Amino acid sequence: MVTKVVDLRSDTVTKPSEAMRAAMAAAEVDDDVLGADPTAQRFEAEMARIMGKEAALFVPSGTMGNLVSVLAHCDTRGSEVILGDNSHIHIYENGGIATLGGVHPRTVPNNPDGTMDVDKIVAAIRHRDGAMYYPTTRLICLENTHGNTGGKCLSVEYTDKVGEVAQSHGLKLHIDGARIFNASVVSSV
Repeated sequence: MVTKVVDLRSDTVTKPSEAMRAAMAAAEVDDDVLGADPTAQRFEAEMARIMGKEAALFVPSGTMGNLVSVLAHCDTRGSEVILGDNSHIHIYENGGIATLGGVHPRTVPNNPDGTMDVDKIVAAIRHRDGAMYYPTTRLICLENTHGNTGGKCLSVEYTDKVGEVAQSHGLKLHIDGARIFNASVVSSV
């Protein structure tokens, strides 16, 4: 018999437990802008370690994390990002990337499992030689787990395949990872 329901629809509906609230209240804090917040520094170092990256940056929301990432990868106004038509970035965050970064979305249909057909991703890539006429593709975005398809987990093999496409075309790959630890549990990676 289920006695407690865990709501995994979104990171925004997560409610902290009493132990989490106590840890937050007891956390050593300082001015993060000046680089003096030891808790933020430990958190960033731990996330970089877990993700196998050289560094990590703590931001207050998933929306801000996606915005910062898209703008870092699309550092030229008029850049284009390929993303799923049912992705969180496209449905709920498109205004930020367009308004603040001048980044154009180019959507590819999401499949019921949250993936996009790799051939359709490749077909959507616009090359720099046509930049006078249309935006230049610089980034592909995936979402894992994919919230608007019920939290479907993208496989490592699929993610690697899209990463290979991005690399072979000189593009970057961003993973909207608001639920990345759910994907980690499901995939045992």
